[in-house]
Amino acid sequence: MPNSIDMRVFFIGICGTAMGNAAVLLKKQGHEVAGSDLGVYPPMSDVLSVSGIEFFEGFDEEALLTWNPDRVVVGNAVSRGNPQVEYILRTRKIPFVSLPQLIGEDLIKKRPSLVVAGTHGKTTTTSLAAFALNQIGFSPGYLVGGVPLDLPSGNELGSDGSPFVIEGDEYDSAFFDKRSKFIHYRPRILILNNLEFDHGDIFRDLEDISRSFSHLLRIVPSHGFVLRNGDDENIRSLPDTPWCTVFSVGTGENNDFRIADFTEDERGTKFDLFWRDTPITSVNWQMPGEYNARNLAMSCLASVLAQSITNQAEVDLDNPFSGLVIPDYSDCRGVKRRQETLCNDSALTVISDFAHHPTAIEGTLRSLRARWPERKIIACFEPRSNTAVTNIFQDRFADALSVADEVMLGAVHRAEKIPPDQRINTQAMIERIQTNGKAGRCFSSNVELGHYLIGAKYESQSSLVVFFSNGSFDGEIEKFAQFARQSKK
Repeated sequence: MPNSIDMRVFFIGICGTAMGNAAVLLKKQGHEVAGSDLGVYPPMSDVLSVSGIEFFEGFDEEALLTWNPDRVVVGNAVSRGNPQVEYILRTRKIPFVSLPQLIGEDLIKKRPSLVVAGTHGKTTTTSLAAFALNQIGFSPGYLVGGVPLDLPSGNELGSDGSPFVIEGDEYDSAFFDKRSKFIHYRPRILILNNLEFDHGDIFRDLEDISRSFSHLLRIVPSHGFVLRNGDDENIRSLPDTPWCTVFSVGTGENNDFRIADFTEDERGTKFDLFWRDTPITSVNWQMPGEYNARNLAMSCLASVLAQSITNQAEVDLDNPFSGLVIPDYSDCRGVKRRQETLCNDSALTVISDFAHHPTAIEGTLRSLRARWPERKIIACFEPRSNTAVTNIFQDRFADALSVADEVMLGAVHRAEKIPPDQRINTQAMIERIQTNGKAGRCFSSNVELGHYLIGAKYESQSSLVVFFSNGSFDGEIEKFAQFARQSKK
């Protein structure tokens, strides 16, 4: 293995959010960095260019020969048959690692890590925790799997000895490492936001995915902390961890850190935070939903624990907040594409949201209903994730989307790759949505859906159109937002 100082590191699949941000951090460490991908385009191409990182279009093995790296990082989306992968396996000339292994060994190293795990809310909670530590005067490292609106960028090395904040994804690490990514991060503080079945392409069922979370719990050290969602039955069902300190967070009365008096309307969101019976702070902010209140509570408690750890002080287990700085989240905006308002007009509001699981979609729609009670809500959904394109959650998606007044279903992403008996049936979903008493229709392409939206009339009733996708909806989100902005003029 080459010396970790001044390496030449090549990323296969560099334009993924995590891959690109990790590449930037290695560049900041002083390494020479380059990479390859298909479809090298903004924003990641801009991020790489500004950082002085060379990138190659496509996966031609000649790029490896020309650039001559000391080490290769293989992205999670990269599989056997990739010419560059086949080259490094065939020649055995270049050491290779998964991205999570690189993060654990080269970025986190011996720093106290704050790992955010769970089915939903990882990106937002990671961003809020990094924001909180910045605000209270620390210089954390962080790697955010999205575009944070309250941080200078999605990545930062931070200072030596400061906490490193990172999303703990349960998905596998690489084609050659089927362990969940979060195993590589060795958490000192572990946040468990929630737990549901997801990633049906690699996990068989809830028991299978719960097993990975159990493995994560086993590597929390005795001087570490686990913050559990005390309202989540599946989180509560995970094995006990008597070797470390566990705190529960949620709305229920039995939680250690409790969210109380939550309200949401067109003016924003308000709630109070209590440590057991002791009031800690009140929050009045614009971020939507009770789910974000929990994300804030988790990040707040984690930041306070990180204060004590960084200062090498004993944590007051009776009240960890005693004598410590409480972050102020009042101006936080969260992460791009989390209920992001692209256009807001009295006749038409357009929102983009990353939600691609039934629970997340339902929570977002109920939040929108609370904020815009008079609006007709039109929900557009693109089945795109590895789980969403299958029929595992077909009925649950239909019921979640039925919280809206009208539902429009886009094309199933890469439908030809899913066996027909396993593929989500959008027509059957529309029939169920109509049975639920709501209007709906499905489209053969996302472009067709976009054309229909642009041709609709919005003057008779004030409308809100929300797009749910973990992709771009084939560019139709921005096209419709542009249409809405022009209509305002």
